[in-house]
Amino acid sequence: MDLFGFFNTLLWPIKWVIEAILVAFHQFFTFLGMGPGDGITWVLSIVGLVLVVRAALIPLFVRQIRSQRKMMEIAPQLKKIQDKYKGKRDQFSREAMQRETMELYRREGTNPLASCLPLLIQMPIFFGLFSVLNEARGDKAGVGFLTKDLADLFYNSSLFGVAPLNLSIQTALAENPVQWVVIVIAATMVVLMTASQFITQLQLMSKNQSPEMKASPMYRQQRILLYILPLVFAFSGFAFPIGVMFYWLTSNFWTMGQQYLVIRNSPTPGSEAALAREARLAKRRRARMTQQEIEAEELEAQRELEEQRKQNAQRQQPMGKNRSKKQGGGKK
Repeated sequence: MDLFGFFNTLLWPIKWVIEAILVAFHQFFTFLGMGPGDGITWVLSIVGLVLVVRAALIPLFVRQIRSQRKMMEIAPQLKKIQDKYKGKRDQFSREAMQRETMELYRREGTNPLASCLPLLIQMPIFFGLFSVLNEARGDKAGVGFLTKDLADLFYNSSLFGVAPLNLSIQTALAENPVQWVVIVIAATMVVLMTASQFITQLQLMSKNQSPEMKASPMYRQQRILLYILPLVFAFSGFAFPIGVMFYWLTSNFWTMGQQYLVIRNSPTPGSEAALAREARLAKRRRARMTQQEIEAEELEAQRELEEQRKQNAQRQQPMGKNRSKKQGGGKK
């Protein structure tokens, strides 16, 4: 078995599940009166596939957020371990640094791979959809629910009747004549994919990082990825069919919205988002308070301020008698 055949064998169960979800949504939208061969019917089916997949990945996303937060919290400790063995290239030092690093991960209950788990799980699904669309020829059915007739409808469907879902920017340029509508739609989607990825990463770095995290080496690495990942999306979007790009774009929008809600409602302690959340909660609490409660809170704040002033006054050292006499004796 060659490498391509082995890869297809690994993707077979994933493709079977993808086809089941895709066909189920297609039948649902067809039942509502939409055309079975219309591109919009298949696009909505792909969007439905995204919603099912991402909803199933929510527990992993929560784990990813916790892992990322934990990795940021232990970044200063990791830096100390790295500094401890800096410049030591012998085998014993490398093994010792690795042991201490793994012990730190174990003690804190985190793993650097956990933050990548949702992405790693999504990639086979993404390539499975790419394989399903790529193999959906009129003479070839899918591995499961995508029959020969449905595969023909899927492959020959066009968005708005002018943009075939099976074409990419690369294949559209090779068509005769050139499919400029496909190129414009695909290029627009690439821009949206790149922008959504950039915004998602930016809101995580700018609003959900504590000052300690921003001073860590891991934060500098994230800043590099902030500009590299969108370029990866832009380059990859050149070769992927429109149908696959709809999956990717919808998934990006889901991630952006999901992360916004997490940062808003469960921010990293000490971050800008945490301070904003505390301000919102204080404003809501004050809005629910009666006038008497507001006045009582203001009095309590005033008493605390007075108490603080008294403590500050007591910390000032009193002038000794001898020093006072000397200063007083100098004046005639």
